[in-house]
Amino acid sequence: MTEAPLKVPAGAKQHLYQRIRDDIEARIMSGEWPPGHRVPFEHELMAEYGCSRMTVNKVLSTLAANGLITRRRRAGSVVAEPSKERAVLEIQDFAFDAARTGSIYRFRILHRAVERLDSTAAQRIGLPAGSQVLSVVTIHLIDGLPGAYEERLINLAAVPEASEEAFVGDPPGTWLLRRVPWTDAEHIVRAVNADRTLARHLHLQSGDACLVLERRTWQAGTFITEARITYPGSRHHLVGRFSPAGQGTPTGLAVP
Repeated sequence: MTEAPLKVPAGAKQHLYQRIRDDIEARIMSGEWPPGHRVPFEHELMAEYGCSRMTVNKVLSTLAANGLITRRRRAGSVVAEPSKERAVLEIQDFAFDAARTGSIYRFRILHRAVERLDSTAAQRIGLPAGSQVLSVVTIHLIDGLPGAYEERLINLAAVPEASEEAFVGDPPGTWLLRRVPWTDAEHIVRAVNADRTLARHLHLQSGDACLVLERRTWQAGTFITEARITYPGSRHHLVGRFSPAGQGTPTGLAVP
């Protein structure tokens, strides 16, 4: 005989909803439940938390709306594949684009260190000053030629496993995308002139024009990462296609 779920006082329903949601989000964020992992069925969650189907359904609906899970009729729910790098702009997938054009992609980690945020960076990304982040600087190479210089900060409170990651197989952006789903992104594009550091790493002359893409992502309100990617201006351009109704393909970075 199956035991009926415990009755939950009305005043505790919201607390229980948040607890279930937090538990599932934590399992997804930590990688315990990777993309494609089956989320417990509604009746299993009801039994585990002693709650109503309505509460469980509300949790799963919210997670699906945030892009963390995919609900399949009669088949239950699974952890969603991380979203493609698309929002206002599509960040170039260096390895994919190189393979598509028959080029060879490589990357080098120039700097990797656990650091504490200074007040300027903290204000920019909305974390308390002194928060621990992983700072990684990467150079992306296409056929041996520098294609982009990337400076990235990863919030270790949200992605603690990054502190031990050496980024041997995948560059930081690809590694994050495969493990940590995001729900919100912000892109800023601007032009800069290459300083000595950029000129040296991108094989440019000091003062040459560069295109900078700054990208920040969040997962359900929690800051995940900031990437500042600088491209040689002479070798990259923006491409976008839009319709009068506002429907269009995502804008992207392309190599001439």
